[in-house]
Amino acid sequence: MKDLHNQLHQESIDNPNAFWGEAAGALAWDKTFERVLDDSQAPMYRWFSGGQLNTCYNAVDRHVEAGRGEQVAIQYVSPITGTEYGITYNELQAQVSRLAGYMASQGVVKGDRVIIYMPMVPETAYAMLACARLGAIHSVVFGGFAANELATRIDDAKPKMILSASCGVEPSGVVAYKPLLDDALEQASHRVDQCVILNRPQLQAELLDGRDVDWQGAMADAPNIDCQTVEATDPLYILYTSGTTGQPKGVVRDNGGHAVALAWSMKHIYDINPGDVFWAASDVGWVVGHSYIVYGPLLVGATTVLFEGKPVGTPDPGIFWRTIAKYNVKSFFTAPTAIRAIKRDDPEGDYLKDVDLSCLGTLFLAGERCDPDTLHWAEQQLDKPVIDHWWQTETGWPVAANLMGTAPVPVKAGSPAKAVPGYDVQVLDEMGDPVAPDQSGNVVIKLPLPPGTLATLWQNEGRYKESYLSMYPGYYLTGDAGYMDEEGYLYIMSRIDDIINVAGHRLSTGRFEEVLCQHEAVAEAAVIGVDDKLKGQVPLGLVVLKKGCDLSDEQLYKELIGLVREQIGPVAAFKLVSAVPKLPKTRSGKILRGTMRKIADNQDFKMPATIEDPYTLELVRNALTRMGYADAHV
Repeated sequence: MKDLHNQLHQESIDNPNAFWGEAAGALAWDKTFERVLDDSQAPMYRWFSGGQLNTCYNAVDRHVEAGRGEQVAIQYVSPITGTEYGITYNELQAQVSRLAGYMASQGVVKGDRVIIYMPMVPETAYAMLACARLGAIHSVVFGGFAANELATRIDDAKPKMILSASCGVEPSGVVAYKPLLDDALEQASHRVDQCVILNRPQLQAELLDGRDVDWQGAMADAPNIDCQTVEATDPLYILYTSGTTGQPKGVVRDNGGHAVALAWSMKHIYDINPGDVFWAASDVGWVVGHSYIVYGPLLVGATTVLFEGKPVGTPDPGIFWRTIAKYNVKSFFTAPTAIRAIKRDDPEGDYLKDVDLSCLGTLFLAGERCDPDTLHWAEQQLDKPVIDHWWQTETGWPVAANLMGTAPVPVKAGSPAKAVPGYDVQVLDEMGDPVAPDQSGNVVIKLPLPPGTLATLWQNEGRYKESYLSMYPGYYLTGDAGYMDEEGYLYIMSRIDDIINVAGHRLSTGRFEEVLCQHEAVAEAAVIGVDDKLKGQVPLGLVVLKKGCDLSDEQLYKELIGLVREQIGPVAAFKLVSAVPKLPKTRSGKILRGTMRKIADNQDFKMPATIEDPYTLELVRNALTRMGYADAHV
């Protein structure tokens, strides 16, 4: 049915109580909710108030009780350590209930916070689910995060216990976590009672008497414990947004709305049903890992792939495709930056040629804007639907997407398709008035936000309202700029901060990057606005080239400048471009445009906590200095 997407969306906006009340029927409730949407304290909306359930029960125990215990729940794949094994729902239940039993024996109770600082191993998922089992609130901090950043999160969340590991394993080698944890605990003013440390074979950690406990030893005699009933509105987890400086911003997710929204999204967006295999190639330290490595797939009784490795280099650009084929993955979700890395190292798709991907239904992309060239390359290589979709740490699940399980619509390159049911997405000008179709503005979501989105910021309701609700009363500010076409397709072009004002013309970095990536030599691009005495700002582009590019710098730059002039026009004033070996990114794949802009304009900046490779900032500084912008590093 052609307009089914629009019909579902309209139903969700016109009658959210009926829409989400029906969706909640997919879960097991200990006590039925009294209200679906509770607007009694607007704009602090709540979902399923009065209802009681347990997220771990819904993700694990009920599948065992339904006779699915021998199905693989988690398929662990670690090309980086050469380890692969499956964990059934029976085994998952045993591991999680014993870990929860140990935590309870140490005094962890409902409402306590537990920080999880771990690599991509199954025990990390056990830790999250064990917290959910007890009603404790987990906060996963990306493994290997700098000690001072971990310390600020310890002081903000005030955990009773920390679950950690001796190390992570990266292509560059073993990263020792325990010294970072010790340093963070030294810096933090909050005292933590106990740290449970998983010793990995790659590195044994030294345990501190009286505080540190060996994971395997703790589990050996731990009792099993049943799921504890919690309120639907009780917090499930706190996730600190990437790149925050100073006081961290802890997004709070509730139990009820979160479970309902994720279960709905698995079926309707990702086309995943019980027994299907789903793989989100992310990290549990990010929101994608929370929603779609751990909770989403397990809530619907699917098999989830937990992968410790990279798209290239562990060992080659074919690892994703071979893993999909080996484990019969139906839907695969990764970041555009991962596809760009594969495209850069294997532009002709040679590593795909002998791989049978008949099991794969759809490739989903999110995390960084997907330029049309990357989308088309993936479509051509895979001969599968490639679906860009858009969401945020704060929303917890997709805001705009193609409903591949229910109501697919035609793909438009550059667009994450239409607003997902539950989200009333609008584009407003600076005065708060709606803009016409195809006109750029600030992307907002009319309140109430649907279930599964952030309830507030941890112990900081004032900052929640100030950051997200104050600019346009009655709306949630996404922080992104873009436009909507006449058919309701959304186009996210950049962060609001990444709009360049060239002599009064507002231009988005995303549009420039889209054009630069069309050049056959370019693997990926980043564009920033730099200060200019005459025009206020001018765009400056940095490009990473595909392997084997033999154009001279002069010829390449001439072609790139000509391409932008041809497609955006002289108004773009695009005359600054340079190639760099690598772009600075967060570990989740977002390009650090704001930091690059500060370097170009010689402003002070703090090294972003989430940067993947600090050396990339020096590469950028050197390129910018050659172009006459950043002063040489002194």
